[in-house]
Amino acid sequence: MTMQSLRLLMGSAHACGYLEDRHARSAFVDPAFPLDPGVYGALLDQGFRRSGDYAYRPMCMNCRACQSARILSQEFVPDRAQRRCWQRNQDLQLSITLRLTDEHYALYRRYLAARHQNGGMDPEDADAFREFLACGWGATEFWEFRLAQELVAVAVIDRVPQGLSAVYTFFDPNRTSRGLGTYAILSQIDRARAESLPHVYLGYWVSGSAKMDYKRRFQPLEVLRGGHWQRLENE
Repeated sequence: MTMQSLRLLMGSAHACGYLEDRHARSAFVDPAFPLDPGVYGALLDQGFRRSGDYAYRPMCMNCRACQSARILSQEFVPDRAQRRCWQRNQDLQLSITLRLTDEHYALYRRYLAARHQNGGMDPEDADAFREFLACGWGATEFWEFRLAQELVAVAVIDRVPQGLSAVYTFFDPNRTSRGLGTYAILSQIDRARAESLPHVYLGYWVSGSAKMDYKRRFQPLEVLRGGHWQRLENE
């Protein structure tokens, strides 16, 4: 697949969510174009992501700060803090479901209210919640992490032939000491290694954005620059 084989539709400009005083714009794959996990996997390797059923990539004027990032799962070596996070959460049980539930939505509302107030997402909009995370053409899984019977985190994962793509993770805002976001990524790496999948995709890494800098801790990490995947060193 090449970019020339796709019809892209330009979205409107909006405030950048990563860098202050900048505007962002995205190009969307024509919704009439047939997507499936295999095609989406090829799009991931060209810098696309999905939101709901829509595949998109940043197409900003005079800015290329957003760079697709993926972990080389078979070579991953956890650092000291990641090893501690893994051990700290061994009392959690992981189960996988293929549909969103009201229980997921209740946790999502609590997470947004505590962590992303005024972030552009409305925790009271159930339709937007499902449109954002579910996907009609993808191989999407909802990973539930429970402490005893209590749901404490949900990771939304897309399966593609070459790996796992982390769509979004939300968790109990009262359990920040557990590092549940980190643990969700470590769990994906662990599963990818067990299934001999080469990559775990983390979305975009943005140089200069504090909220995205955690991604460079998962080494080795590759970023897409100038159409080529290159290793990003953890300086």
